[in-house]
Amino acid sequence: MGVTNDDAVLIEKGKKAGEPYVITVNCPDKTGLGCDICHTILEFGLYITRGDVSTDGIWCYVVLWVIPHSSSHVVRWMNLKERLQSICPPSIPSFYLNQPSQRASSSPVYLLKFCSLDRKGLLHDVTEVLDELELTIQRVKVTTTPDGYVLDLFFIKDNLELLHTKARQDETCERLYTVLGESCISCELQLAGPHCENLQGTSSLSSVAAEELFRFTLSEKEPRSQALSQDITELKRASVKTDNSLSPAHTLLQINCVDHKGFLYDIMRTLKDWNIKIAYGRFSPVNKGRRELDLFIQHKGGEKIVDPEKQDALCSRLKLELLHPLRVLITNRGPDTELLVANPVEVSGRGRPRVFYDVTFALKSLGICIFLAEIGRHSAADREWEIYRFLLDENCNFQLSSKVVRNQIVDKVRRALMGW
Repeated sequence: MGVTNDDAVLIEKGKKAGEPYVITVNCPDKTGLGCDICHTILEFGLYITRGDVSTDGIWCYVVLWVIPHSSSHVVRWMNLKERLQSICPPSIPSFYLNQPSQRASSSPVYLLKFCSLDRKGLLHDVTEVLDELELTIQRVKVTTTPDGYVLDLFFIKDNLELLHTKARQDETCERLYTVLGESCISCELQLAGPHCENLQGTSSLSSVAAEELFRFTLSEKEPRSQALSQDITELKRASVKTDNSLSPAHTLLQINCVDHKGFLYDIMRTLKDWNIKIAYGRFSPVNKGRRELDLFIQHKGGEKIVDPEKQDALCSRLKLELLHPLRVLITNRGPDTELLVANPVEVSGRGRPRVFYDVTFALKSLGICIFLAEIGRHSAADREWEIYRFLLDENCNFQLSSKVVRNQIVDKVRRALMGW
């Protein structure tokens, strides 16, 4: 029968202070398991320093060395272990492995609604509380009234599956009251009803903003786009290659690129979306700010990737996803200044973790208040995108109409998102 899920994940603390924790996952294999593991690790605010992956197509063995992105970040290691165990396929006899598994029931969505006096950094402080409580933000609607009050609607899911209990709900509201202090006027938490479904979409983007956010090519003749994360020099330095000469059964994928937060996740989600399996992989430590990764891969059916067009398409997509995993843009929305952040959604429908947290952190550190915020979805370039929209408060120490200031804001937000 093999090991049970309780034994599938092992987390060991480094032997010395400051050394990485070692996460070992030993369980049945499935296409996309590496993506699910990396998504969870990124969601817990951890950075993968190096790793090894191997599988025989039935069973996999993954070892990752991780550290918190911030020295002040508190990681709930037992909760992480439970989350990783929950995504591991059940340990069952091999003759059952090819049978379709039943999909786990979707976690219910709850509506957190609170009203308070506005202040700088308010939205990030609330987001930080939700992150510490392991409550995942699905959508958000934040509005500031002319008289200085804030009405926030957070649509959240509970990773601990306890939000239906009064104790968990009380804990959430009490933590918010503690952070917001006397400025908090009310806090309500309830199961979100069907009437909330129409909040999933995002108000239409201008054609100019959409073109800059969702462009998929960047030739050497094009000027640098504000929305994209690297310039032409970095684009040319990125290397993604395939080689079919070293293995009779697998294609070698070699990647060398600038390091960033979620580097391994961006690779794994792309391979998962393309139904590509990983047989073996080695993720090397950072060397002069760059990452090297060797992966032996196959199509989901077990074949090598031999078609030159498919090889080129995969390499081009990986290069783009690594250099531009997130798009950041400041534009005008009528008389207001709007910050836009876009990231591609996995084919499974799941978005990138901690984006809202990082953006609100960057704006708080700049002393910029958020007048209105929205999270929604937008279809463009034959795929779905998660769109974060922030109307910035003009009553700050910055002249938001200044091109220099706008570039500073974009740079600060991008660096928070990329972990630079």
